[in-house]
Amino acid sequence: MTDDNIPISQDDSLPSEEGQNYGREDMQIDRRGGDRRKTDMGAPGGVERRREKDRRYREYEGQERYLDMIQKERSMLLDKGVARSTEELLDLAGAPVKRESSSDSGIKDRATGDALRSILPVQTWLPLNIHLIGLQDGVMKIACLDELNESQLETLKSTAVRSGFNVDKIEIEMWDRAELLKTLRSVHDLSADRSEKTLAQWLADTDNGLLLNQFVRDMMAEALQLRVSDIHLVQDNNEDAPNWIRYRIDGDLIPAHLLPNDAMARLTTLLKRDAGMNFGDRSTPKDGRFSFTWQGRSIDVRVAAGPQAQDGEKLTLRLLDRASLRSFNELFKRHEDVGENLSHLLSPEIKGGGGLIILSGPTGSGKTTTMYACVQEIDRRRKHVLTIEDPIEYELRYATQWQVKPGMKGGEFSDMIRASMRHDPDYIIIGELRDGETVETALKAAESGHTVISTVHADTALQTFERLKSLMPTDREKASTFTLAQQVKCILNQRLVKTLCQGCANEEEAGNLLPDHDLALLGIDPEDKVKTQNSAGCDLCNRTGISGRTLLLDALMIPVGPSQRNNIFQALMHNVNDVMHEEGVISHTRKEGLIDLVKSGQVDPVSAVSYMES
Repeated sequence: MTDDNIPISQDDSLPSEEGQNYGREDMQIDRRGGDRRKTDMGAPGGVERRREKDRRYREYEGQERYLDMIQKERSMLLDKGVARSTEELLDLAGAPVKRESSSDSGIKDRATGDALRSILPVQTWLPLNIHLIGLQDGVMKIACLDELNESQLETLKSTAVRSGFNVDKIEIEMWDRAELLKTLRSVHDLSADRSEKTLAQWLADTDNGLLLNQFVRDMMAEALQLRVSDIHLVQDNNEDAPNWIRYRIDGDLIPAHLLPNDAMARLTTLLKRDAGMNFGDRSTPKDGRFSFTWQGRSIDVRVAAGPQAQDGEKLTLRLLDRASLRSFNELFKRHEDVGENLSHLLSPEIKGGGGLIILSGPTGSGKTTTMYACVQEIDRRRKHVLTIEDPIEYELRYATQWQVKPGMKGGEFSDMIRASMRHDPDYIIIGELRDGETVETALKAAESGHTVISTVHADTALQTFERLKSLMPTDREKASTFTLAQQVKCILNQRLVKTLCQGCANEEEAGNLLPDHDLALLGIDPEDKVKTQNSAGCDLCNRTGISGRTLLLDALMIPVGPSQRNNIFQALMHNVNDVMHEEGVISHTRKEGLIDLVKSGQVDPVSAVSYMES
């Protein structure tokens, strides 16, 4: 299918000059590591139009790619009495979902009911006993169990507007009461706002197993509503020690519930039993997992247990919600140059054209999320993707997934990489490069014509080279470094930075916040208006002034051919800092990304300066 044959509706036609805002500075990447910028106030030229058309083609292709397979699977499931919609199966396949239209300012004109429920604060709509149906053309449709007054409707509309939705009016659809009650029970988790009440009831009768199970469900629902990534539970038998349940939200641990040590012991025992672990053993680190249904979808929970003080225990629950995974286009929306380069590497013209792609960063920087986004970008209908993970976090349809089994013969990363090459993979995804043998085996896999994607812990893109070299055996360091220089195509070092709540962020002149040298560092004038964090917050951000995190990249892209890579090898052997100055190497610095985020009102400028220094 050629670009000219891409089916684009009238509404999805390429933007006109009047319909776009090109006032923001357009980042340009200096191939020798510099920072060049240009200001383009006009309509996009030929290159920009081509990129836009390519992006839309990828979106269309992503939606249609697995459709024939999905239809056959749906028919087979129906024969077995399992009803699954096409959209559900496409989502399980990881097919890119067509994003709702939005302007450059981020105002959403359309949204599904799920999108509304995930963004609007639960306390603003759950007590109203309403079902959020969707938003289209400025009209938000709802179904009500009870009649709403004008004040309630205005409050709901105001909250939606402050959350970034374009809502001109609210329409109420008439539903059969029995059908609406059934929908509220199946789609909404009505326990999400009552965990404290359930906890109080259970603590008054700790022998009541039904109340304990209800509290676990309420706790999980509350965590998902608050965008919690991990739940931390500490059970300490010391009478003076606090036993807290804490939630990790946007990178910070927030104390949520305080329990007596005997109640916490019962709770941890139940969670370990559900996860298939030996709940009588508190001295040995263990892992397990369980799943539950919330808002009509299955949520996996990975449980890690370890000893705490004297006969106590520490549990960490990782919530794995497929709905929280970011698509490739969404993840690299603010880094289009990196996204385009990476997309090209993920679809090489010939086998062996992909080479080695490394994702680096500290723990909790979103490396796994980026890795899964890359896998979803690959056409798994026509290409064989084989992943080697420890542990497997998300099921990837149409991919082969292997679980590493440390300590077992043939179960290590390096053993499985060698075995995987006998299964005719096009792409080998390695969860982590942990030791020298794994690094060497991964390099051999890339050298033999496979596209290899993996992660490693490092602070910067350049330091990623040093980290990989430090893992190589000393007697083979030169040979392994040469292979690395020949095969590495892209290194993405990433961080997650907190973004401002757009519903309550303050606006001030930059000169009132930062000294001159910091203004020069960010490239902004003293009289420029910038957004800052509102420490009091609002109901949209749970009174924190922060709403989510976004990706910040330090990237090196090396698209040059083998004949031009000897200089890169020499730089790796003598001074790794010279790599970014070699001809053909494209760099994207963390500073560029921070300047863009500050100017677009996403990040507080004071925080941006601290991110540059870290």
